[in-house]
Order: sequence, then structure tokens, then C-alpha cells
Amino acid sequence: MSKTSEIITCKAAICWGIGKPVTVEEIQVDPPKATEVRVKMLCASICSTDISSTKGFPHTNFPIALGHEGVGIIESVGDQVTNLKEGDVVIPTYIGECQECENCVSEKTNLCMTYPVRWTGLMPDNTSRMSIRGERIYHIFSCATWSEYMVSDANYVLKVDPTIDRAHASFISCGFSTGFGAAWKEAKVESGSTVAVFGLGAVGLGAVIGSKMQGASRIIGIDTNENKRAKGEAFGITDFINPGDSNKSASELVKELSGGMGADYSFECTGVSTLLSESLEATKIGTGKAIVIGVGIEITLPLGLFAILLGRTLKGSVFGGLRAISDLSILADKGHKKEFPLQELFTHEVTLADINKAFELLKQPNCVKVVINMP
Repeated sequence: MSKTSEIITCKAAICWGIGKPVTVEEIQVDPPKATEVRVKMLCASICSTDISSTKGFPHTNFPIALGHEGVGIIESVGDQVTNLKEGDVVIPTYIGECQECENCVSEKTNLCMTYPVRWTGLMPDNTSRMSIRGERIYHIFSCATWSEYMVSDANYVLKVDPTIDRAHASFISCGFSTGFGAAWKEAKVESGSTVAVFGLGAVGLGAVIGSKMQGASRIIGIDTNENKRAKGEAFGITDFINPGDSNKSASELVKELSGGMGADYSFECTGVSTLLSESLEATKIGTGKAIVIGVGIEITLPLGLFAILLGRTLKGSVFGGLRAISDLSILADKGHKKEFPLQELFTHEVTLADINKAFELLKQPNCVKVVINMP
């Protein structure tokens, strides 16, 4: 019997419903179909979207196998997969890049029409390769990295250098890259500009160093956690604002630091609904641009009329505007060459068996990223 016909029994972190605890369960993972690969996970990490998924975003289908950041090694491939092979080290992506559809050819967006974001928690053929006691398991987007094994369509993974630091590869697979891409590809931050970054988690720190590499002369980091000041400085902030230290709003504080004008660009990386207008207000009237990256669980967000009426631009972003092959491969190479201080993100680690400890660690003020080491 070949690997591609065997069902694997392994452990995975499962959430059974909104508000229910995450448990490590024994599950079955089917072999890959023709265009798919089965991946043995090496390590994974936690992104805020994983927590949102336990609360019903982006879908309310349960049980769900959690995790969308990680790195693994291909265990088996479907018979139509030609660009990947057993033993390749890969990171998951939640968008693909066919390089042929209208969007890919135009290069105006990273949202491929052939391999779009998978919002349903199922494979492209609307089925699942994971089950528990005969019941179908859903996943986040196109993968489930908090599982010892997972199956992904080959168009939703990127091959990386096998010697890349495993934790760093995991960070690059989503959060950090989303922030970096937002500055590089989405905002196209210009040299000499002023930037405001709301939230200095992994996404925000990615936006900070992305802005720095684009040549921004002033980068203002905003966070209510004083511990984030040092992290922000390691990635390139020039100023730090803790809104809790003032009776003024964050946007007013940004304007004070920028001669009353506001920033040229701002990045909302928290998903906190009230900061949508604040991130816009923090930019210059007429020309300011705010990029929304952070995702909470609220589908409808409040927006102050005057924040946008005065000529500012509000732009949404998925994966920071990065194309899954053309752009993400560049970041993976930079990460492998240690061009980013990704070690500053790595603050805690747990085993898969202790996954619930990870949720507690995230509440600690000194926590940025929790790495999950697989058996």
C-alpha cells in the first residue's frame, strides 16, 4: 500500500463549538487527492485569527481543527502534483497564485480568482480530509497546522529552504508577513514619509519593519502594552505612544508628534473596532491612507463620517497584499538570511499537548508569539 492510500491517525487541537474549550484529540487524516499534499507539521504558531475562529470567525462550522501558521515537511503527494515532492519543507498560505487569472495578470491585487481565500473551512472540492470518530472536521482557511498531519491543496503551500529556522518560517506564513506586505505592497510606503502603526503584535511589527525598509523617516508605534516599546524599537519605531498614559485620543497624539498634520500612512493591526476611525483620523487630511489589517470578530464596524469625508483613503487588505508565490518567496528568503529580527517575536513555546497553556501565555504582557512544537 502506498502512502497516498493510507489513512493516518494522529493528534490535533480541536474546538467543538463557540465558547467551548480546545481539546487535543485523536483524529484521522485521509490521503491527499490528485492535486493535494499531506504534510507532517514540524512546528506551528498562534495568530489572533486562530482565537477568532473559536468564536465563529471566519465561519461557524464545527468541529474545527485549529491553526493556520506553521511549517512542515511533505509526507505524500497526489498524482497530479508536479512542483512538490515528498521531503520538501513547506509553509501554508491561505491564498493561492495561479499567475494566469485576471487578477494575477493585472498585479493590481493578490486575490487570485482561481485559488481564492477558503472561507468555508473545506478543501476546494468542498470536502474535508480530516475526521474524528466518523464526523467531518473543518479547518481554518486552507489548512490546520495545530495537527500532527494535515492535507492542503498544493496551490496553498510554498516550498521554503529546508534549513530555515522552523519558528521563523512559521511566523512568515501569516502574521508578520501580513504586516510587512501591507507596508510594501498595499500602502507602498514612500521614502521620507511618516507612518503610524496601531498595535505592536507580530502583524504590527511586520508593518513597522516593512515601513522602515521602504524608507519611512518616522514610524510611530501605538500600543497600550508598555512592553511593546522595546519590541517596536527592535523593528524600527522612532516613537512610541501608550494611549493609556494620556487623556487625548491616539490620533491626537500622533498628530502632536507629526507637527499637527498627521501621518502619511497608518496601519490598524488590532482588529479593535473603535480604532478604525482613529487610524484614519491619525493621517493627513486629503492624502492620508489607512490600511486595515487587524481582524476581530465583528463583521460590521463603526466609521466616523469626517474621518473619511476629508479626502483620506481607507483600504482593506488580505495577507498584506502579498502574492502567495511571487512575494511570499521573497520574504521567506529574507527571513532565512536573518534580514528581519524574527527572534524578537519568539517569546514562548509549548507542546501540542499543552495547547491550552498557549492561550494563557498570550495574556501575558511580555508575550508576542507562542510556538507550538510538534512531536
